[in-house]
Amino acid sequence: MKPELVGRLLSNHGLALVARMLLTFPFWCSGLVKAIDFQGGVAEMAHFGLEPAAAFNIATIVVQLGGSALVIMNRWTWLGAGALGVFTALTIPLVHHFWSLEGERALIALHTTTEHIGMIGGLVLAAILGQVRHRRDGSDLPRGKAAHEAAVIA
Repeated sequence: MKPELVGRLLSNHGLALVARMLLTFPFWCSGLVKAIDFQGGVAEMAHFGLEPAAAFNIATIVVQLGGSALVIMNRWTWLGAGALGVFTALTIPLVHHFWSLEGERALIALHTTTEHIGMIGGLVLAAILGQVRHRRDGSDLPRGKAAHEAAVIA
């Protein structure tokens, strides 16, 4: 592939939207499932010892759907990605505590933990790229600083 084509692809807004949707897919899919099958979500929370299970299910739905929406829309991306990153980090000691499990369960939890760490990195990168875009546009800076910041980033 020619470098010019790669450059055009990587600056395509449609591709960026699809990438943000793919990055957040595990979250918005899980949030939708927990909202549609609310009792199933409550049972999942109770299974992991999170009480009151209904409140944890509601909080999970709000974080997963709200955080995903912010990242996908590329608005307040830092907040959406941050919420999803903190949520993901918290699942490690609460749900995927491989150090306290044995055998195959421990191995599966370890692999899930490493995937979660990679996802957190992807969310941090999405927040960084969202911030760069806003600085280039000047949309989140006072008018006097916008041109200077855009010039520095470019």
